[in-house]
Amino acid sequence: MSRSMPKKKKIKMPSSFSDQPKGLVICYVGAGKGKTTAAMGMAVRAAGDDKNVFILQFVKAKGASSDDIKEGEWPVSSEINFFDNIRPMGPIGRIENEQVGLGFVGILGDKKEKEIHIRAALKGLERAREVITSGDYELVILDEVISALEVGLIEERDIIDLIKLKPPLQHLVITGHNKYPKILKLCDLVTEMKMIQHPYYKGILAQKGIDY
Repeated sequence: MSRSMPKKKKIKMPSSFSDQPKGLVICYVGAGKGKTTAAMGMAVRAAGDDKNVFILQFVKAKGASSDDIKEGEWPVSSEINFFDNIRPMGPIGRIENEQVGLGFVGILGDKKEKEIHIRAALKGLERAREVITSGDYELVILDEVISALEVGLIEERDIIDLIKLKPPLQHLVITGHNKYPKILKLCDLVTEMKMIQHPYYKGILAQKGIDY
């Protein structure tokens, strides 16, 4: 007996399209790898179009090398090293970044009191408000801001408020693991990264220059 194939969800197409510029809210979410990678690729693309970009990383630690990181922290990803050292030539935008996290929360050896992580995340929210409303950046990336919500450092309302604060022509990218319907409803584009295989489950740790 043949099994019937599941019906694909029908996508409703708009009756008309507009070529007017619009700032998008973009969300990369899911258990699979690639969320931050996709956001960083967009940063490069935007800068190539002479747009200024600001990357604000929540949860991820400030330590730049294995010499100054603490338990539960991880070195800043290598793309940040690239952005910090690139010398723009010609009409391209600038890429700035800042880490407002203190590393993993309650895992991988983290011994910090949770209140310390919460204070760092709240300062990160304040910094995000400053960056979003400054008028200096066409693209703002709040990397792992949803992850900060997942581990109880901030509230869902905080992210919703940031989205609503965004100027009409500014693009905003948010990343994290879990799906929050109220947040996703405010997004123009949502891509879920689904894990099929992961080297960690073969006992292979993250590879520098590939994973971070």
